[in-house]
Amino acid sequence: MSTVTGAQSTVDAAEVARFSALAAEWWNPHGKFGVLHRFNPVRLGFIRDEAEAHFGRDAKGPKPFAGLRLLDIGCGGGLLSEPMARLGFDVLGADASEKNIKTAATHAAEVELAIDYRATTAEALAEAGERFDVILNMEVIEHVADLNLFVKSCTSMLKPGGLMFVATINRTAKAYALAIVGAEYVLGWLPKGTHDWNKFVKPLELDTALTRAGLDVTKETGVMFNPLSGGFMLANDTDVNYMVVAKK
Repeated sequence: MSTVTGAQSTVDAAEVARFSALAAEWWNPHGKFGVLHRFNPVRLGFIRDEAEAHFGRDAKGPKPFAGLRLLDIGCGGGLLSEPMARLGFDVLGADASEKNIKTAATHAAEVELAIDYRATTAEALAEAGERFDVILNMEVIEHVADLNLFVKSCTSMLKPGGLMFVATINRTAKAYALAIVGAEYVLGWLPKGTHDWNKFVKPLELDTALTRAGLDVTKETGVMFNPLSGGFMLANDTDVNYMVVAKK
C-alpha cells in the first residue's frame, strides 16, 4: 500500500512495515482487509467505466482492454491487479513490501493469472523508463512520504492520452470520525493505526499535485458506505472517501 528506495523516495518505512505484517490477510474477505473487499466492486466499476469511455472499448466483450498496459502501484496483495488482468490489461503490480508481492504472486499463480509483480517503487520504475496506458493509485497516496514526488514519478510513466486513477481519503473532521474512530476503533474494520489523519489529502491538494505534474483532472466522485447493502457506492459527498480520474 505504499510505494522501495532511490535517491529521492516516497517510501514511508513505517507504513511498509505495517502492511508487511498483515500480508497474509489480503485475500481473506473477513480478515484485516475485509473493508477493501467491500470497497472493490465500486472502484472496479468506476475504473472499468471510465476506461471504457476514454479508450473506446466495449467492457462487455472478452478482455476488452487487451493491448493496454496498466500499473497498479501500491498493489498490496493484488485485489485490484487480478480483476484488471481479467479485463485484458497487461498488468504490472508494484509494492514496496516484498511480503505483499509474494502474497500477490502466489495468489495469482493459484488462479492462473499472468501478472508481473515486483517489489519496487514508482521512482525506480520511472527511472527504468517504464510506460503505461493506465496507472492506479488506489488507497496509496495517504501512505507515501512525499505526495508531490510520488505523483510526479507516476505521471512521468503515463503515456500521452493515458489515465491515472486516484482513490484516497479527505482530511476532514468527518473523515477522522468515520475512517479512523469508526472503522478502526469502533467497528474494527481496519487494524488500529492503519491511517494517520494528518496524511489524508484534501481534493484541492490532490488536484493541485496532479495539475502541477501535467495532468488534467476530468472527474471526481465521492464514495459512501451503504448500510443497506453492506458495500460502498458512488456519491456526491467527498468528505470522506473520494476518487479522481486525470488524463495526460
